[in-house]
Amino acid sequence: MRDRDPLGWTLALAALFAAMAGWNLGFPAKPYFDEIHYVPAARSLLALVRANVEHPLAGKEAIAASIALLGDRPWAWRLPSLLAGTLGLFGFGRALWWATGRRFAALAGMVLLATDFAWFIQSRIAMLDMVMAGLAMVAFWQVAAAHRSPAQARARLALAGLAMGLAMAAKWSVIPALAVFVPVLLAAQLHPRLRPFPALRPPEAALWLGSLPLAVYWLSFLPAAFYHDAPLDMARIVDWHREMIALQDSVVTRHPYQSVWYQWAVNGRAIWYLYEPIDGAQRGIVLIGNPLTMLLGLPALAWCLWAGWRRRRPEAALVAALYAASLGFWAVSGKPVQFYYHYLLPGTFLIAALALALDALWRSRGPQRWAAPLVLWLSCALFAWFYPIISAAPLHHGKASFEAWMWLKSWR
Repeated sequence: MRDRDPLGWTLALAALFAAMAGWNLGFPAKPYFDEIHYVPAARSLLALVRANVEHPLAGKEAIAASIALLGDRPWAWRLPSLLAGTLGLFGFGRALWWATGRRFAALAGMVLLATDFAWFIQSRIAMLDMVMAGLAMVAFWQVAAAHRSPAQARARLALAGLAMGLAMAAKWSVIPALAVFVPVLLAAQLHPRLRPFPALRPPEAALWLGSLPLAVYWLSFLPAAFYHDAPLDMARIVDWHREMIALQDSVVTRHPYQSVWYQWAVNGRAIWYLYEPIDGAQRGIVLIGNPLTMLLGLPALAWCLWAGWRRRRPEAALVAALYAASLGFWAVSGKPVQFYYHYLLPGTFLIAALALALDALWRSRGPQRWAAPLVLWLSCALFAWFYPIISAAPLHHGKASFEAWMWLKSWR
């Protein structure tokens, strides 16, 4: 039996996150970290000048649209990430609800994701990652809802395909997860007993989940066809992609904050996005994961594999598979220089696994069930403790302020 739909609480949590992440969105008042690449690229896009060719356009188009509508100011640069982060958090909660029918899993997942540090930080910076991740969560939400609501399957899958295409068009990091997710769905749709969308024939499901995302992705490059210098010939978009890949692989200079996939998994390497006197105070932003939930999520993944096999919980097995695909890509990728922000999407699937495991614990009998809400409270407490150093809040002890939060030497 499904629980009562927590839609009201889901909206409230998303609104609370938007208010929290949107507070002082304009600080710092100058581009920091990779904003120095993407804000000028958005300005160039508005001028139809070729720039930042190594990434697709949708994320930069979102920043450019915000600048065009609201002015060239810091909070306008970052607003697309804030909106995507808020929508993605809402979509994450709805995906968990539609996939499980369990209130605790949906609401706990939202609390855990909102306080995992990375989702908050990336929702406050003008980069491409949150546009990608937020739209990916919308796609998973719509697919889960299409499965549970056959009468709405066609419209839901159309929205899912649109979101998938835009997510890929923001940043390619989502492709490994979709390369697992979509074939699994389409293969199941071919099986008469497993069909996740019984109201649709397999060719139509393939249209919404395969052809539509690719068409949306292709259309996102249209502005490049109007560049004043070296415009894109849309018929030769494959050659354009070869250039994009070559440019990404050409970055080989070592960076002091570069890291690799196994360091991300154990939360062992941070990135300092900002640490300097700025806007009248010493401020800092360090990208790390929540020390509690990033580690608890690892045994939760093992539980998801067990639950998928022994308890016939396909959603649990799928979460583990999406984590493995999105992280495994970076383990085998030839990209020479990698960073912890590439863990944003795998870390989100990790949080989903933890939410499912905590929900099972909450539903168990005995006093151990209270460990589930305790994890949520501790996650919020750690978020509150680290808030000054992940939000660019004023720090009151000068250059040495960061010491209070450096639990590991590798975080420095």
